[in-house]
Amino acid sequence: MELLEKIKNHQAKIGVIGMGYVGLPLMLEFIDKEFTCMGFDIDPEKVKSLNAGRSYIKHIPSEKIARAREKGVFEATDDFSRLKEVDCILVCVPTPLGKHREPDISYIVNTSETISQHIQKGQLVVLESSTFPGTTEEVMRPIIEQSGLKAHEDFYLAFSPEREDPNNPKYSTRTIPKVVGANHPKSLELAKTLYDQVIVKTVPVSSSQAAEATKLLENIFRSVNIALVNEMKMILDRMGIDVWEVIEAASTKPFGFMPFYPGPGLGGHCIPIDPFYLTWKAYEYEMNTRFIELAGEVNTYMPYYVINRLMDGLNQHRKSIKGSKILVLGLAYKKDIDDMRESPSLKLMELITEKGGEVDYHDPYIPRLRETRHYRFRKDSVELNADTLQAYDAVLISTDHSAYDYDFIVKHSRLVIDTRNATRNVKEGREKIVKA
Repeated sequence: MELLEKIKNHQAKIGVIGMGYVGLPLMLEFIDKEFTCMGFDIDPEKVKSLNAGRSYIKHIPSEKIARAREKGVFEATDDFSRLKEVDCILVCVPTPLGKHREPDISYIVNTSETISQHIQKGQLVVLESSTFPGTTEEVMRPIIEQSGLKAHEDFYLAFSPEREDPNNPKYSTRTIPKVVGANHPKSLELAKTLYDQVIVKTVPVSSSQAAEATKLLENIFRSVNIALVNEMKMILDRMGIDVWEVIEAASTKPFGFMPFYPGPGLGGHCIPIDPFYLTWKAYEYEMNTRFIELAGEVNTYMPYYVINRLMDGLNQHRKSIKGSKILVLGLAYKKDIDDMRESPSLKLMELITEKGGEVDYHDPYIPRLRETRHYRFRKDSVELNADTLQAYDAVLISTDHSAYDYDFIVKHSRLVIDTRNATRNVKEGREKIVKA
C-alpha cells in the first residue's frame, strides 16, 4: 500500500523524535485518531516514564499515556535504529541560541545524521523545530541524502512549524491551524494529508522556506510588540502612569489595536530565540534586521530594569540588595505551566546573586531547580507560608501563577516587587507593592 493511502486509512506508523513540550502532545493527537506511534528520545528517563505510562509535563495527564500503552498503540524508545519501523518521522528537537545569539542547530544536524543511517525508501520526514529559512532543504536534505536516497523521489521531506502553547485553555495542538510547506508537490501532499488527519485545519504554502519564515514572522511580531509595551512601561512608570490601566483602556478600541503585556523579560522556547534566527540568516544577504535587534535590546534589558526597581524598593526600607534575602515567586516562563525554558526568573536570580543578594524561589510546579544550559543553580522550592514570606526582605513576583493567593502574599511580605500586575486586586497593604 502506498504511503498516501496508509495515511488516509490511519495505517501509517508515526515516529516522533523529541518527547518534549512539542513532540509529546503532537504524538498524543495521532494516537487519539487511532494511529500507532513510536516516540524517540535520547533521555532514557523520559523513555522509562513514558513506557510506564507516566507524564513528566504538567498539562499532559498520565492517564492519556497509560491508555495508549494499554492499547498497544504507543511505545517510547531511545533506540534510533527503530526508525526503520515507522512510515512518517516527525522531528521535534530543540533549536536554542549559542553564546553570541547565533543559531544552534546541532540537534537538527545530529538528528538528520541519525535519520540518514536508518532512512527507508518511501518514508516521510517532517521537521517541526523553529529555524531559519532554508534549514530543511539546505541542512537536513543533504545530510539525509548521504544515505544514497534522494529527497522528494526516494523519501519525502517537508517542514511544518509547531504552534504549541502549553496549557492554553482556548487552543490545543489539534485546534491550532498548521502551516505545511515542501519543495515538491508529492512531499507537500503527503505532509498535508498526514496533518489533515489530526489538525482542524492545514495551511499549505509553496515551499519549506516559506513555512520556516512563517514561524519566524509569528514570533517576531510578538517580540516587537512586547518590546513596545515594555518600553512604554518604563516610560509611563517615570511619568507616574499605570501602563496596565493604559493597555486595558486601549483594548476597548474594536479595531487597529491588539493588546500585548509587559513583563520581567521574554521566556519560552520561541519568542526569545526565533527572531535571532532570521537576524543571523539576513547577514548572508547583507541585510540588517533593525526592528528585531532593537526589540531584542529592549526585551533583554527588562530583567535589569526589574532589579533596579527591586533596589529602589529596598532602598526605601534603608536596605541594600547586598546581604538582602529575596524570594522569587514563579520559575516557569508563563503562568500555570512547569516549563522554565529561557525563563527570565533565572536571569533575575543570577542578577540578584551577582549583586550580593541571597535568593530563593517558590514555584508550585517546579519543586527542584537543577543546572541548565546557562545557569548553575541547584535549589529546591521553599515552602510558601506566612513565616517564610516574613523571613525575606523582598518578594519578587516573576510568574503570576493562578495558584498564588496574592492577598496573603502581600499581607505577610515586607516588600513586594510585582512584574506582572498580579496584585492589581489586592486592597490592603498596597504601600508595600512596587510595580516593576
